[in-house]
Amino acid sequence: MSRFVIHGGAPISGVHRLPGNKNAALPMLAASLLTSEPVTLTNLPWIKDVQTMLDLLEDIGAEIDRDTANHSVRICARRIRRTRLNKSLCGKVRSSVLFAGPLLARAGGAILAPPGGDVIGRRRLDTHWAGFTALGATIHPNGCYRLKSAKRLTGCRFLLDEASVTATENLVMASVLAKGETTLYNAACEPHVQDLCRMLNAMGAQIRGIGTNLLTITGVDALKGTEQRIGPDYIDAGSYLVASLVTRGELTLTEIEPSDFEVLERPFKRFGVQWTIDANARTLKLKGKQKLKTSGDLNETIPSLADGPWPMFPSDLMSVLIVLATQAAGTTLFFEKMFESRMFFVDHLIGMGARIVQCDPHRVVVTGVSPLTGTRVASPDIRAGMALLIAALCAKGETVIQNAGRIDRGYESVEQELRRLGARIDRQED
Repeated sequence: MSRFVIHGGAPISGVHRLPGNKNAALPMLAASLLTSEPVTLTNLPWIKDVQTMLDLLEDIGAEIDRDTANHSVRICARRIRRTRLNKSLCGKVRSSVLFAGPLLARAGGAILAPPGGDVIGRRRLDTHWAGFTALGATIHPNGCYRLKSAKRLTGCRFLLDEASVTATENLVMASVLAKGETTLYNAACEPHVQDLCRMLNAMGAQIRGIGTNLLTITGVDALKGTEQRIGPDYIDAGSYLVASLVTRGELTLTEIEPSDFEVLERPFKRFGVQWTIDANARTLKLKGKQKLKTSGDLNETIPSLADGPWPMFPSDLMSVLIVLATQAAGTTLFFEKMFESRMFFVDHLIGMGARIVQCDPHRVVVTGVSPLTGTRVASPDIRAGMALLIAALCAKGETVIQNAGRIDRGYESVEQELRRLGARIDRQED
C-alpha cells in the first residue's frame, strides 16, 4: 500500500507531454494474439494495467521484449500454450476480457475468470457474449466464462444493444479472421477504438467505417505483424488541464491529437476555460490565472453536463470536471449516465469543503467557488483518485490520499510528473 502526501497551493505550470492512450494500449496489446508474427507497440504508457496485460500475454505463451526507456514493447505470439487465463491476473484489470475475441478467432476458444477493475457500477458483458454467439461461438458461464468455436467464426450482421467500447473492440478482433463479412451497428467510435482498427488494418485486416458507428469487416485468412504508435491520451490531457486551472497555473500540452479537443472544448468552455491549439506543432497552450465562471444555458438556467458515448463528453473525465466546478463561480448539474457508482467519491470532496448536493447515484449539483481544505481521503478508483489528487493540489494545507496504487493503474509516474510541474507531492509506502 502507498499514499500520496500533498501540500496544496503550488501552481501546476510548465510543459506536459501526453503519454500513450491507456484505453488504446490495452486492446492493442490483446490484438497481438491475432498473428504469429511480431507486433511492436510504441508510445506505450508504463502503467499498472499495461503491466498486467503483458503478464497475461506471457502467461499464455507470448514472448515479450520490454523497452521501458523508450516506452515500447515487442510481442510475438508465435505459439499460444494455453487459452485459460490466469484467474489472479484477470481479477486485476477489466481489460482481461479483451483476450476473448483474439483467442476465439485464433485458437478457437478461451476460458476467462471474471474481470476485475474499478468498482464504478455494473459493467455488463452481455453485449460481448451476444456478439460472439452471433459469430458462431458458444459460451458457458459457470464461475468462469468458457468460450468455444467448433470451427472458424462466421461473419454476421450484429446490432450492439449498447455502444460499448470493450464489446466493440472484442467483436472487431473476433471478426477480422472470421469467414465472410461482419457488420457491427451501434459500434463505439472513441479514438482508442479507431486506433485499434487502424492497427488491425496495418496487420492486413479489412475494416471500413472507422470513426463511425457502423463498422464493416471482411474476414481474412491470416494477419501479419506490424509496428504501431499508440495515440495520445486525451483523458490524461483533461486531467492535467484541470490540475493547472484550479491551481492558477499555465500549461502547455505537447503530442496532442487536435481532433480530440473538438469534444473536450465545449464542456471546458462551460467554465470559462480558454486555450489555443497549434495543429501543426500538435500543442495546446493554456494561459494562467484564468477566471473560472460557469456559463448558464439559454435564459441563464443552470447548465447540465452529461456524459455519453463518443463524441459526447467522456465519462472518464466526469470526476475531474466536478473538481473544476468547485473552483468556478456558479452552479452546475452533473449527470453521470453510464455508471451508477462513479459519483460516490464526492463525499470526500464535501469533506474537503466542496458545496455539492448528491441528488441520486447519477446526479450531483456543484456550486463554486468553494475553498477546499486538506484532509485524509482514499482513492476509490482511477479517475476519482486523480480528481481527489487535483482537489488536494488546490486545497489549503496537507492532504493524504490512501490507495495511491489505484491512480497508478491509469497515470504514469503521476507524482514525479506533478512534482516536475511544481506540485509539492510525495509518495509514502507502508
